[in-house]
Amino acid sequence: MPLLSSRIIFPFDYLVKEGEYEQIDKATLKRLKDIERLDPNTKTKIFDIIDTYLRDFKTRQAYGA
Repeated sequence: MPLLSSRIIFPFDYLVKEGEYEQIDKATLKRLKDIERLDPNTKTKIFDIIDTYLRDFKTRQAYGA
């Protein structure tokens, strides 16, 4: 018998509304939902850009710049 996928997929709304992200504003939530509908290549590019900004922000915070 084939194994089920080891990845459990939860609806984005469920994950966002639970815990620390329940205060996310509607405009940001809409943007995230729109990104989820993009083709995988475009979505990867967008998240790469976001990751770059987040990395830079965290670096500035860590070094007090």
